[in-house]
Amino acid sequence: MSHRQHNELKNTNPLLGDRWPTGGTTRSGVPGWLSSSTDKLTSTYDLVEQMYYLYVRVVKAKDLLSNPITMSCDPYIEVKLGNYRGTTRHFDKKTNPEWNQVFAFSKERIQSSLLEIFVKDKEMVGRDDYLGKVVFDLNEVPTRVPPDSPLAPQWYRLEDRRGEGKVRGEVMLAVWVGTQADEAFPEAWHSDAASVHGEGVVNIRSKVYVSPKLWYLRVNVIEAQDVQPNVRGRAPEVFVKAQVGNQVLKTKICQTATLNPLWNEDLIFVVAEPFEEQLVLTVEDRVSPRKDDVLGRASLPLTLFEKRLDHRPVVHSRWFDLEKFGIGILEGETRRELRFSSRIHLRVCLEGAYHVMDESTMYISDQQPTARQLWKPPVGILEVGILGANDLLPMKMREGRGATDAYCVAKYGQKWIRTRTMVGTFAPTWNEQYTWEVFDPSTVITVGVFDNCHLGSSDRHGGGGPAPRDSKIGKVRIRLSTLETDRLYRHTYPLIVLQSSGVKKMGELQLAVRFTCLSLANMIYLYGHPLLPKMHYLHPFTVNQLDSLRYQAMNIVAARLGRAEPPLRKEVVEYMLDVESHMWSMRRSKANFFRIMSLLSGLISMFKWFGDVRHWKNPITTMLVHVLLLILVWYPELILPTIFLYMFMIGLWNYRFRPRHPPHMDTKLSWAEAVNPDELDEEFDTFPTSKPHDIVHMRYDRLRSVAGRIQTVAGDMATQGERLQSLLSWRDPRATCLFVVFCLCAAVALYIAPFRLVALVAGLYMLRHPRFRSKLPSVPINFFRRLPSRNDSML
Repeated sequence: MSHRQHNELKNTNPLLGDRWPTGGTTRSGVPGWLSSSTDKLTSTYDLVEQMYYLYVRVVKAKDLLSNPITMSCDPYIEVKLGNYRGTTRHFDKKTNPEWNQVFAFSKERIQSSLLEIFVKDKEMVGRDDYLGKVVFDLNEVPTRVPPDSPLAPQWYRLEDRRGEGKVRGEVMLAVWVGTQADEAFPEAWHSDAASVHGEGVVNIRSKVYVSPKLWYLRVNVIEAQDVQPNVRGRAPEVFVKAQVGNQVLKTKICQTATLNPLWNEDLIFVVAEPFEEQLVLTVEDRVSPRKDDVLGRASLPLTLFEKRLDHRPVVHSRWFDLEKFGIGILEGETRRELRFSSRIHLRVCLEGAYHVMDESTMYISDQQPTARQLWKPPVGILEVGILGANDLLPMKMREGRGATDAYCVAKYGQKWIRTRTMVGTFAPTWNEQYTWEVFDPSTVITVGVFDNCHLGSSDRHGGGGPAPRDSKIGKVRIRLSTLETDRLYRHTYPLIVLQSSGVKKMGELQLAVRFTCLSLANMIYLYGHPLLPKMHYLHPFTVNQLDSLRYQAMNIVAARLGRAEPPLRKEVVEYMLDVESHMWSMRRSKANFFRIMSLLSGLISMFKWFGDVRHWKNPITTMLVHVLLLILVWYPELILPTIFLYMFMIGLWNYRFRPRHPPHMDTKLSWAEAVNPDELDEEFDTFPTSKPHDIVHMRYDRLRSVAGRIQTVAGDMATQGERLQSLLSWRDPRATCLFVVFCLCAAVALYIAPFRLVALVAGLYMLRHPRFRSKLPSVPINFFRRLPSRNDSML
């Protein structure tokens, strides 16, 4: 197999939607739910292979026997199935404990037909005392398939060690057979991870996270009054420094040396609900290039400010008193006099009509404004089944052998999901299904695979070293507009990462994806509207502002998700959000350059063909071109309809060659297969550079900063060309269908309408007065910006 084929997308045919059997036993005496050749029932989990689990819910116990020596009981329960044992936490001196814990045993791990539940008394020294047991025959265990109600737990009398009689005490249990669709699945103890104990148990469970609600905080610093410099008699050079959390912005120095400075500058911050930080303003005097004197300070809670849902409402300005810096040591009349000696004039609001971008616009998954009142209804449903992975590489050493504890993270919109961790396997099977609402098909879902390095003491670094970081195995990006509606895509995606040693395939990820359309009319309507909320076009931010705000938003999202339980760690969030996508890379710059050259190759081929026509290399072709030239010159009104009809025919012809699967990471396109080792060393160098000399630091960092902007421009040029190319390539089937229909209608209309009339109307429309122009982009521009490009396939 060639290296190119090694990284290709593969079609798969897993047994999706396997349903629960009706129960019973097979001829060999094996419980019916353990047999694979069974009937199927209805289930909502139709994108993943159904996985069978034996669930045991341990609720509580009562009237347990106390130890005759200590006159107390420290009970816990041990659930045993074959060689697998799960234990509850123990209680000190309690004969009526309540646990309410669930244990799940995978079908593949079951090697016994008996389930034994032991109640024991924990001893500090010596062997734990046996209090009784309950035994279940797996042939008699009922099955449950949601949306059936949960199985009601029952009281069971405890038996003695040999099962020959009853002893004192009862335990409340529920035992049933279910699938991963069961409500108990996420919080259950799993036999697949029986080796994980302590804090690691929390870190292996599947979870759903929600990004914090982000707002743009606009602080318009208007003016200040009665600003007194610390040194009497000098003209102050005053500016305002505003701080929210770790974000610090400054106004320019007031050009006029006055005690009543005027700025009228906007400072933009990113804040998240619930608002924990305050807006801290300090008025400072530039005494020297290295020294600033603080003249006054104000600390304002963010809950003071109104939330604006449009650009039309006028936000009222307010005066705020400035506290004299260092006034805490003053008392009495002096403190009161200084406290109200100066004040600052502000207009502050929380902008709810913008979308706060925390990810690259190339791979954006959410375009809704902050305020929910402005949200449009969803146009579709995205369902993703995370089936499993194959041929994962060992990511760490455990007990002298390579090991990988893999889990997946998927991010779309504000919803993040994390699958459970499959411990100690290079071919994990998750079979978990998740659903998202889709508000715009021109968005991207990102699925990443990581190695869990937080399973307990065995994965911790000794000697007080740095905390372990979850290793990245690879990720997959899928643009929804490249999916046909109501079609199930089942593919195995290569997991490719770029390391300092070169490009490396880390394994394969198997996904099942389906995009269901709720309203075709609303979806088509979206193609003529702006990608982002209209405030981004009516009152846009500068490029530098957007880069800075995106970086701050990513930091806030990473910090908030890192406070969840279990935390979604910073390195995971940054990798999913492509935090370093705008850093300089010689490899990426060359890749973008060759993307442009690939687009220009079509134009070059056309000129080459025209040269062959001029030189009569094919006399028949040259004669046909002469005939076409005579027709178009004699009948110029046929030029435009002929062009549109030609594009219509090309679109129809390309339909048979349309892509059959979503795009994936392309190492050849990313210029990762033939990269120079020195360029890789530069790409993985720290920023700022780690080179020893100060002058090299300055020049090297300046070069990388400038080159990074050039790289972005080159990428944007390539993106525009690829969007133009995708008009007729059926990469976005709905967009190409709309364009092909438009070409047909335009061809018919231009055949009917006089050419002079069309030219006059088009010219007058282009030259119309600015009063009749809208600040919002036109429908053709909005349609063009929604077209997919090959950015989705870039590493």
